[in-house]
Amino acid sequence: MKLSDFDFELPERLIATRPAVPRTSAKMLVAQGDHMTDTTVANMSDWLRPGDRLVLNDTRVIPARLSGLRRRDSAQGPVQARIEVTLLEPRGDADWTALIKPLKKLKIDETVVFSADLSARLVGVEDGQGRLRFNCSGENFDAALNDAGAMPLPPYIAGKRPADAQDMTDYQTVFAKNAGAVAAPTASLHFDQPLLDQLAAMGVRFSHVTLHVGAGTFLPVKVDDIADHKMHSEWGQVSAQAAAEISATKAAGGRVIPVGTTALRLVETAARSGNIQPWEGDTDIFITPGFEFNVADALMTNFHLPKSTLMMLVSALMGQKTIQKIYNHAIESNYRFFSYGDASLLFPKTQINA
Repeated sequence: MKLSDFDFELPERLIATRPAVPRTSAKMLVAQGDHMTDTTVANMSDWLRPGDRLVLNDTRVIPARLSGLRRRDSAQGPVQARIEVTLLEPRGDADWTALIKPLKKLKIDETVVFSADLSARLVGVEDGQGRLRFNCSGENFDAALNDAGAMPLPPYIAGKRPADAQDMTDYQTVFAKNAGAVAAPTASLHFDQPLLDQLAAMGVRFSHVTLHVGAGTFLPVKVDDIADHKMHSEWGQVSAQAAAEISATKAAGGRVIPVGTTALRLVETAARSGNIQPWEGDTDIFITPGFEFNVADALMTNFHLPKSTLMMLVSALMGQKTIQKIYNHAIESNYRFFSYGDASLLFPKTQINA
């Protein structure tokens, strides 16, 4: 399949730079096959049944964007340079891989100071990424990072405005628990506690899994034949409890609905044998049309970038022609796109009247 098969024209005005307030007021396009209904997230209970199970990604986004100063002595006196850092992945107690701009202004063993409590030394460079060794670790690092860091907003938002204090709340789910993501599982941003309580009261059940979303989720696909694309890897965990809950729901005839593509990719990784099992590790699963889903009966997700791996995923679930109709309707109806945008609830044809 060609990359152009997943392209579409998106008006700039539909790219959301702030979320809906309250969270549940976001619009939601419900697609049952190619039959579409316009509603809001607040009305989600209209589309779920007792015995359905929502799978939630409980990763917590860390404030991974840092701005600091590198100081260097010269014959003319001290020289300093502004260094921008986006943390990518932990590599031991105090080490992180990171995107560093401008990397050419930082030499091995030079230190960048981000705050009175947080600094890091460059200890290596590989594949255009730096390896930083911080001056603290554990709880001390978490506290210093929370004080010095900013939320790592996606490029299409960060290009329009800088992250601010409001993003510390807006870009975090209400059930975030396990720190490690550098991007939010954005479909989950639409939930607040009253909605979760309402769904629980009607008999909808929840399972929590963890996938630490990486910056690779924003990397463009650069190959024309999508079979040649190498998917980024992310760490995830499906606990024994979550696997048992999901299996029990399937056995009882309930529907398993991941909230977000991250939750879907993780549970499908854990079910490659045909049945979901407890699982932990790095997943680079790449879901394209023709993929056989063993767990997901439907999906709640936001609206995605043209020519992205996530467009390929929703096309695999719904069919390419159906997804084209859904996205055409979303654009015509002024749905807001991407991380802070509106939601879709996608039921494949196989789930209609099931």
